[in-house]
Amino acid sequence: MEKRFSGKIALVTGAGSGIGKGVALRLAREGANIAAADINQAGVDAVAKEAAGFGVKTFALKLDISKTQEISAAVEKVVKEFGRIDIFVNTAGVVQSNNFTDVTEEIWDRVININQKGTAFADQAVGAQMIRQIPDSVKTAGIADKSYGKIVNFTSISGRRGREYQLAYSASKAAVISVTQSAANAFARYNINVNAVAPSVVETPMWAQNNKDKEKAFGIDAKKASDDFIARIPLKRPGTVDDMAGAVAFLCSQDADYITGQTLNVDGGFEMD
Repeated sequence: MEKRFSGKIALVTGAGSGIGKGVALRLAREGANIAAADINQAGVDAVAKEAAGFGVKTFALKLDISKTQEISAAVEKVVKEFGRIDIFVNTAGVVQSNNFTDVTEEIWDRVININQKGTAFADQAVGAQMIRQIPDSVKTAGIADKSYGKIVNFTSISGRRGREYQLAYSASKAAVISVTQSAANAFARYNINVNAVAPSVVETPMWAQNNKDKEKAFGIDAKKASDDFIARIPLKRPGTVDDMAGAVAFLCSQDADYITGQTLNVDGGFEMD
């Protein structure tokens, strides 16, 4: 595999399992040194160890992305360990399905704090660090002469339109699309690219848990709910972690230097407008 990210430092949140794990390993295979962050310390330790098998340097740290103090501390730890951050991929998130009228303030706050607030303040902290890394002569010249950083957020096709059973989740993921655009505009003069990926079904522990939540809340058979959703996807299959990691690798590469503020649907054609 081509080593497109040799020497780069990549911070990946939600790296303890699922999409985040896949992204961290994909970037490592392509030569990036990996700072893997997750609230699950054991999971992220295992991923860092596996990523090191590709001959890159790795660093694992525990992070609750809903807490801004922990975000700032995590950025400082990564910079202390590696000296800089060139790539930031934020996959950390939660999903919860409930009847619209059953959503409590507690559910709302949990989902919004992790998915929406966490994304916004993580982008802010990492973006500020990326700007600090740019030579002063470049900062004062106007638009930077090359890309000085790549940021990729994870939203969802549920952020494209409201979902009956996902009030808080859909709202939070719609906000991630907006946060991505705001960050892209804010960092454009520094030539820091900010984009997002919007999956549909990806077979991860989070998707499995979401199906169990639906079964409990609505009495819907978990497997049938999943199969029915997949049947509506034009490509007739769920997405894979590798599908998501490949999209991220593209957005973090030089091939995407002229792409910013975009949300890429990686959804098998589920959303086409």
